[in-house]
Amino acid sequence: MAESITLDELRRFTVARNFFKPTDLKTALHKMGFVQADPIRAPARAQDLILRQRVNNYTAGELERRYATLDVEEDFFINYGYVSRTLYSLMHPRIDTPFSRVDTPLSRGARKRAQMILEFVRERGSVHPREVDEYFAHGKVTNYWGGSSNATTHLMDAMHYRGMLRVLRREKGIRIYGPREVERQRISAAERRTRVDALVDAVVMIYAPLPASSLTYYVRRLRYAAPQWAADLTDALTRAKKRLAHVHAGVDWSFPADESVPGHEASEVVRLLAPFDPLVHDRKRFELLWNWEYRFEAYTPIAKRKLGYYAMPLLWRDSVIGWANVAVKNGALECDIGYVGSPPRERSYKRELGAEVDRMRVFLGLQ
Repeated sequence: MAESITLDELRRFTVARNFFKPTDLKTALHKMGFVQADPIRAPARAQDLILRQRVNNYTAGELERRYATLDVEEDFFINYGYVSRTLYSLMHPRIDTPFSRVDTPLSRGARKRAQMILEFVRERGSVHPREVDEYFAHGKVTNYWGGSSNATTHLMDAMHYRGMLRVLRREKGIRIYGPREVERQRISAAERRTRVDALVDAVVMIYAPLPASSLTYYVRRLRYAAPQWAADLTDALTRAKKRLAHVHAGVDWSFPADESVPGHEASEVVRLLAPFDPLVHDRKRFELLWNWEYRFEAYTPIAKRKLGYYAMPLLWRDSVIGWANVAVKNGALECDIGYVGSPPRERSYKRELGAEVDRMRVFLGLQ
């Protein structure tokens, strides 16, 4: 039977384990293993907003500028983002899996075009998708979101997922691809099990503590990280439930076995968080911990928005007490804050909120 703890203890533990002592960028990336990416810049991209909470003196765009020196890869884990080379090696090779989506077969014609593109990239070393499109002019296809995109770009995205290409860098946000030689490997049943368990441990490390429903959700999403082993995830979940630590606070929660819940103190810090920050990523957990509904509304029609286009959760001590919509207008930072209840009255809160807004200005290069 799981040990019973208070929800206050669980909240303090959740916040404390998510925000380790800030370090350098390379160390932070490898400590986290995965940082989710998103192209919306309001006021900065999600990956930058996530890293600024965990990296000393981090500035917007630093990950993209330094990408080639950091031993990380752009790839799909449970979502698209940046993964450590260690995590990347656990997920690949995906060479015998369909392109891009687990349920999408690869036609014979697509295989031939992919091989031609790969040879083209090998010859040049690095390519912009526009170069490939101009050379091959494969026309248009309908992408997964219903729009129209260049067939070559679409195919290169699929080749990247499969491990035939890698992202070398970005130019104005566009991926510049280079070749990656994929080795077919004979992976034994024991090795496969070891890798799948390691992937489960990685996702738990990033997002724990997790209620049972969320643990199941995240493990199932690993079918995108390693679609070649999707059939193994049910058994992997069963094994994980046996080796993880568990406590009871309203519901049962799971987290790495070498961690302990009691004894954590809430820091006197205000944080403005990315909508995809590991602390708030799981909306089910969010509601259990803070008893209100946070939703990402960038794709919600304006008339139906309650929080705002890019509402950033506002963390004070160990409580998410509201949200902020942050924007840069005419070179100045504007911060519109909303609260779930009454705003804190302590002078320390006002001081720390001001300090966080100042940190945001520096991060964005406004001073």
